[in-house]
Amino acid sequence: MVFPVSAALLDALVLSVVSNEDTYGYKITQEIREAMEMSESTLYPVLRRLMKNELLLSYDQEYMGRNRRYYQITEKGKEQLKIYREEWLIYKEKINTLISKHTDKGVNS
Repeated sequence: MVFPVSAALLDALVLSVVSNEDTYGYKITQEIREAMEMSESTLYPVLRRLMKNELLLSYDQEYMGRNRRYYQITEKGKEQLKIYREEWLIYKEKINTLISKHTDKGVNS
């Protein structure tokens, strides 16, 4: 992706994925990769920050004889996700309006 990705956008994406179901790091990364490039090494600092801010909880559960760490959104995380979603709709509309307003003017001259 050409555009830089902010910490807030990463937080919003992770919270959105985890809001659907408790899930683990690899699966979160795979879902986010559907929209943008993201490595697991980028994900784990985001998860730590979200847990530090009490937006996520984690717990371990056995899977095929090994422990897997799952992440769960908290009530505070749900409230923050609601704010992110509202802000995203406003931001997206402003960007779309600006880009559409200037579409194709002088691009192929």
